[in-house]
Amino acid sequence: MGCAKSKPRAVYVESGSPNEKASNHSASTRSSARRPGSSAKVETADPVLVIEKEKEKEKDRAKGRTKQSGAIKGWIPRHAASFEKLDKIGQGTYSNVYKARDLETGKIVALKKVRFDNLEPESVRFMAREIQVLRRLDHPNVVKLEGLVTSRMSCSLYLVFEYMEHDLAGLAACPGIMFTEAQVKCYMQQLLRGLEHCHRQGVLHRDIKGSNLLLDNSGVLKIADFGLATFFNPDQKQPLTSRVVTLWYRPPELLLGATEYGVAVDLWSTGCILAELLAGKPIMPGRTEVEQLHKIFKLCGSPSEEYWKKSKLPHATIFKPQQPYKRCIQETFKEFPASSLALLDTLLAIEPADRGNASQALGSEFFTTKPLACEPSSLPQYPPSKEFDAKIRDDEARR
Repeated sequence: MGCAKSKPRAVYVESGSPNEKASNHSASTRSSARRPGSSAKVETADPVLVIEKEKEKEKDRAKGRTKQSGAIKGWIPRHAASFEKLDKIGQGTYSNVYKARDLETGKIVALKKVRFDNLEPESVRFMAREIQVLRRLDHPNVVKLEGLVTSRMSCSLYLVFEYMEHDLAGLAACPGIMFTEAQVKCYMQQLLRGLEHCHRQGVLHRDIKGSNLLLDNSGVLKIADFGLATFFNPDQKQPLTSRVVTLWYRPPELLLGATEYGVAVDLWSTGCILAELLAGKPIMPGRTEVEQLHKIFKLCGSPSEEYWKKSKLPHATIFKPQQPYKRCIQETFKEFPASSLALLDTLLAIEPADRGNASQALGSEFFTTKPLACEPSSLPQYPPSKEFDAKIRDDEARR
């Protein structure tokens, strides 16, 4: 039975900055590669001890950046037998997500299961920080972490979340579903309110995309999957990894190797989501980083000479286009509502500083022009749909 009879053991991780990495197409299926030359002794562990150890190390690494609350301090983890798994609703490299029933209350929840028997040290660090981030946030448009569940039998830790019936990517992929302008405004307003809260709490999400925006049957949208999130302080320069954000939603500065950035990375992704909802499909589906930058420059224009000179980004000389591209957002999206174009133009600005912040986006003309955003409760009731389901349908159709 795996580690059922083994005595409690600890995980030991070499200290250092995380080697965070998002995959080209889905950061939720990321791999955490170890830095060349680093070493770590990894043993199967009691999941609670693992997280507690990483919590302390994360605090040490965060000194001079921002204070962090304890990952699981004050919580009493429950046992896996307290829940009945009903359905698998999501999957990543190191985690699976299940729809489950709390046997004590009868409530339906989502369980994110992470195995610790052969987990990379980097991923343990991600998990510890994800818990810390979630415990800091408290907003109607941010998913709520309701507790932790441990299973020494399977060497696993479960994060317990409120259950949401849909995600935006799965819903958009359903045949016949097209969102009205009022519905798009409703979703975008909720996304920006959630981001506004995250940023005010010193949290960058770093993986805004449709499959990480969950919806319930009351029309409420919640930002989820904080596995790539990090704490930040705009007043203090702290090097961060550029290997975050799923490729189609990744801003140009990250593709060019920037390690100093802020809320603008989430706002770029938000601009991609806005255009995607209005267009009915992703607007820049690149297959490689080079192709992604090319698509960005073709739509948003290439950076000015001044930008290249002052930015000194690591990949600037490699990816600088031979000829300048003209910005053509207005022409490309001329069928979009006129009030949306100014907001899109801002969110998809090449210069990060020109994207503003979530509060400014919420005050844009897009949200004050009729038709106004509808109430979440007035949104249609859809059958449960997630990106995971859409992928299964696509796989079956190819057979």
